[in-house]
Amino acid sequence: MSDIRDFKPEKGDEPPNGVAPRRIAAIIAGDIAGYSRLMQQDEEGTYSRVRRIQRELIEPSILDHHGRLIKTTGDGFIATFDSPVEAVRCSIVIQQNMVGRNASMPHHSRIEYRIGVNLGDVIIETDDVYGDGVNIACRIEGIADPGEVFISGGIYEQIKRKLICGYESLGDRRVKNITDPVKVYRVLSDPAALQRPRRRETTLIGLLSLTLLIIAGGVLLYLPLPPAPAAPPADQSASSLREPEMVQLRGGSFLMGSSNDDPSEQTVHQVTIRPFSISKFPVTVREWNACFAAKACSFEAIGKDDAPVTNVNWSDAKQFVGWLAEATRKTYRLPSEAEWEFAARGGTQTKYWWGDHLQPGMANCKDCAGVAAAGQPEKVGSFRPNPFGLYDMGGNVDQWVEDCWHKNYQGAPTDGSPWTDNDCTSRVLRSGSWKNDARYVRPANRDSYDTNIRYPTHGFRLALSG
Repeated sequence: MSDIRDFKPEKGDEPPNGVAPRRIAAIIAGDIAGYSRLMQQDEEGTYSRVRRIQRELIEPSILDHHGRLIKTTGDGFIATFDSPVEAVRCSIVIQQNMVGRNASMPHHSRIEYRIGVNLGDVIIETDDVYGDGVNIACRIEGIADPGEVFISGGIYEQIKRKLICGYESLGDRRVKNITDPVKVYRVLSDPAALQRPRRRETTLIGLLSLTLLIIAGGVLLYLPLPPAPAAPPADQSASSLREPEMVQLRGGSFLMGSSNDDPSEQTVHQVTIRPFSISKFPVTVREWNACFAAKACSFEAIGKDDAPVTNVNWSDAKQFVGWLAEATRKTYRLPSEAEWEFAARGGTQTKYWWGDHLQPGMANCKDCAGVAAAGQPEKVGSFRPNPFGLYDMGGNVDQWVEDCWHKNYQGAPTDGSPWTDNDCTSRVLRSGSWKNDARYVRPANRDSYDTNIRYPTHGFRLALSG
């Protein structure tokens, strides 16, 4: 990607008044590792694959994360974002989706991006962007490993408490044509990654432990063994656990989807739902932290106890469900997408469960009537329940379901079961959140997100079979 490493205006490109607009932006620079080799071994095939990746992954991901694609070259791209958080999230989504795309490819044919992200004061033009901020992003990308996201210290300071990832400091790096060293971090989408010892460290720790055991063995042989601690009751965890309040639904048939809104909601089709139970509220901070206290969930949630837990990815939600099912010996799970919509409609077929027009006090969203923008989720149960007695089935917090994402309902199950695939990298979200407009509050609305990326508006609720 040598043609976009340095962004310097050509003579005559300056604005007529000599003053170009500037602004602070998060810049993503992406580049394909080994592009020349790939082109040499299969020129037409590589060109076709890269164009498809740009069209199906790069461009939509940038748009979905509120960025602007500045340019693409044969093997790379430049994009700007107003938000450093969105820039890094977009980068992780691209890299994680590339893993899925490469899974069936032989190693020598894999297309792997290096991505660098920087925050800088840049010069903005209609179809380009210039300045050291861009150059640094490109240089960081140049030292990144294939499949990795490297970020500058400026980006790290902006996102370290807003995006739950692992961050590995790589120290100060000197990069070409930049006077001062640049502090660089590697982004690890698994926040526990740095807590796992590396292979060499694991070996050394094992050898050390073995040595200590051998040394201590002679002493231990002469010491009386302490009495074994009394085993806790088998149902101790279940007896002290405060289970979510569930609402039992009798099931039935309904028309799923919408013919008047987003194409992903089409085509309207009849689905028959078996009896099941669904939680009255989304899972709360208190409920999540019980799982964290049991060392079964990987992070401690922040916020008020009765607020819905947020910043949860799909894998986190499954982790909680697995813990609760084991602790209670009940078949807790995530609802299927069809079950969620059936429950959200509450027996209605209108645009919203309460009718075809917005009404005050019904949901927490960005432009919901009569709701002041709080900038955060309200405690569960703050708004009126739907006809099935369920709260927050639209607005307040996005909610994960079991299903993989499909762009429409062609081929969808009609028995209410989850629609899953073996190579699923993104899952369905329902409900919309306090940050979304009223369109997202509709029971038919559906969205998707990467399975292992956390986002501040994402939560979930539970289902129970039978």
